[in-house]
Amino acid sequence: MMNMLEEAIVYATIMHQGKVRKFGGRPFILHPMEVAQILSTMTDDMEVIAAGILHDVVEDTDGTLDEIEKRFGERVAHLVDSESEDEYPGEDRSATWQRRKESSLLTLRKSRDVGVKMLWLADKLSNLRSLSQIYSEQGDAMWSELHGKPERQLWYYKSVAEALELSLNRTGAFKELVKHINFLWPGTFDSAKGGYRKYREVSIEGCEQIGHGAKGDVYRYDDELVIKVFNQNNLYQDVEREIALSRRAFVLGVPTAISFGIVAVGDRYGAMYELVDADTLSSYIAAEPNRVEEYAKLMAGVAHEIHSVEADEDDVFPEAYERIQEYIRGGVAYEDERLAKMCMKLVGALPDCNTLVHGDFHTNNVFIMNDEPLLIDMDRVSRGHPIVELSDLYYFYVILGEDDPSVIENFMGFSYETSKQFFECFLREYLGTDDEDRLSEVKDKAMVLCCTRLIRKVRRSGASSEEARAIIDRCLARIDELTRKLDTLEF
Repeated sequence: MMNMLEEAIVYATIMHQGKVRKFGGRPFILHPMEVAQILSTMTDDMEVIAAGILHDVVEDTDGTLDEIEKRFGERVAHLVDSESEDEYPGEDRSATWQRRKESSLLTLRKSRDVGVKMLWLADKLSNLRSLSQIYSEQGDAMWSELHGKPERQLWYYKSVAEALELSLNRTGAFKELVKHINFLWPGTFDSAKGGYRKYREVSIEGCEQIGHGAKGDVYRYDDELVIKVFNQNNLYQDVEREIALSRRAFVLGVPTAISFGIVAVGDRYGAMYELVDADTLSSYIAAEPNRVEEYAKLMAGVAHEIHSVEADEDDVFPEAYERIQEYIRGGVAYEDERLAKMCMKLVGALPDCNTLVHGDFHTNNVFIMNDEPLLIDMDRVSRGHPIVELSDLYYFYVILGEDDPSVIENFMGFSYETSKQFFECFLREYLGTDDEDRLSEVKDKAMVLCCTRLIRKVRRSGASSEEARAIIDRCLARIDELTRKLDTLEF
């Protein structure tokens, strides 16, 4: 009776029979066999190695995931699925190259299964071995036969290497991957990348979670330290970039908590902060909702402090409008091109500003230490008009809870009613007015940006329910109404 590997070899050989590799005309089966061999240098897990043999069956033959699951089990099918790109029937594959790669990279970054990461590493290393050999013979002429230009191929393989580094940089396979990338695209990685980069390993088991955000969660590590644990799809470059932005913002006068080092938390990255007996502003509001006006005034003071800081034109901070334009392109533009152009026109008319905005400004990212506020989550610090910041606050404290108040309640840790009250008090304090017309005017301008963001969020979630459609339609109607009466987003 055949074991799993023997059966996988027979099955894959039959399914790939008659197929050849694009380069060299060699039998296709040699590639999955090489992938399996590379995997065997990293693991003796038969399911992972079998998945290496089978990883191209669904994508390149008539085989199906259901059949693989019946023959080899659920985990093997899951591993194969992680390596199988989405298809776009009726569209040319070269035209969908970027979409397919972005989608598959997202799968890799989100996965916590080291078997998935090993399979990706083995497959890409096998591909790069072939590319390096052909490049040695043909030079730059090789690129004309590949989907995408050399720089797009570089982006893809560099992204894969960065996603795999923390989990697999001890392996010879990872070091060889880096070597081939640097051969094909000299200077991509420094020489240290091919060696094992050791991070201090810490555990958050038993630690209290004291904050939550889109990029990760914050835990109280001990009496003096907190640790921000980044989500799976954040690379060490993302952490390093956030720390660099934090330091520059601190130098310019923004009240910022500075991380003193990157750590490894399982297969994720973390940043340590010295915040003695500090807690988030959200926790203060949750404990004392009757003091929400006082805390909103404190938040408004922090906002004024941030928005009074001017960066140099050649500083490290990006343009805040780039993020808003990305929301429009990723949401409204898919639904209504006319409205997308109207939104782009309003954003494009905002003045060039060197004043800073935080970019992720909410009470989970403000810590109180010795009665003084300190900011964390500085990866979105950018230059732009304060309407960008106000729209973020309106989004976090009001708009996100319109259909399901529990979304905000779970995120902030206090009730939706308290959340709305907080925003109202904040806005009055920030603008220095109780004039309802003035407040409504600024809310309308913030609403345009909120709706672009929410449409993109719903679309990216993949939701196709009636509820999702209703949210998108409501946002489009609001944008239509507001863009007809607004000629500027400035206030």
